[in-house]
Amino acid sequence: MASENHGTHAAAYQALDFAREGDVLCVTIDHPTSPLNAVDDLLHEELTRLFCDLKREKEARAVLITGAGRAFSAGGDFSWFPTLDNLERLEDLRRDAKQMIWDLLDIPIPIVAAINGPAVGLGASIALLCDTIFIAESAHIADPHVLVGIVAGDGGAAIWPLAVGPARAKQYLMTGDPVPAAEAERIGLVNRVVPDDALRDEALAFAKRLAGGAPLAIQYTKQSVNKVVKEALNLAFDASTALEIVTFQSEDHGEALRALREKRKPVFRGR
Repeated sequence: MASENHGTHAAAYQALDFAREGDVLCVTIDHPTSPLNAVDDLLHEELTRLFCDLKREKEARAVLITGAGRAFSAGGDFSWFPTLDNLERLEDLRRDAKQMIWDLLDIPIPIVAAINGPAVGLGASIALLCDTIFIAESAHIADPHVLVGIVAGDGGAAIWPLAVGPARAKQYLMTGDPVPAAEAERIGLVNRVVPDDALRDEALAFAKRLAGGAPLAIQYTKQSVNKVVKEALNLAFDASTALEIVTFQSEDHGEALRALREKRKPVFRGR
């Protein structure tokens, strides 16, 4: 388990589980009230705190992050969205989201994502901003912000075009369509597709390989490449999250949430 002497305080988390496999710290998203590990105040706060803590991790040489059950993280909890109904709440969330993403990129040790099920919205951004990405055959990645009438914030507007180019990024970000595992590998969104029952073992083996390498060389190589990622985020993150706040307060977003509750197709009016 992670210990108080090594940065990550396992006992302080409710929605994240920790275990150590040799030099690898394994982090599992395991929301106590959401079988799909949907993002709400609890998980958003704990992910923000996790990446800050991992910057100070002293024992592990690599991190593996995955989800429990059927999902990596299925994105924002729709019952949470109506609580984000004023500018103060949205601004607090925006600041936390920016800190979360920048801290994720500043973690010195390499991070391997094992996408065991749907990685959606913020879940997709976190997985795609890891250093190497394994995905189970049955899993998919999606950023469906537009389907609920809001802009793709959370880093998606930066990391998708960096990974697959602007045209493909806009295809998926403007439709919200899911990318199946095989297609995600084909277009370069992820590193490797593996059978569902082999996902954790293969991702962990790769994390252990990184953990067995020369720590400074690997960490400084990561730091160098992440400067390119940060440049993309510097261009896109603040603009996309500011526009996300605008659309959170739009009539279209309210219509999308009503349509979900009423199990019907939304009627968007561009206001």
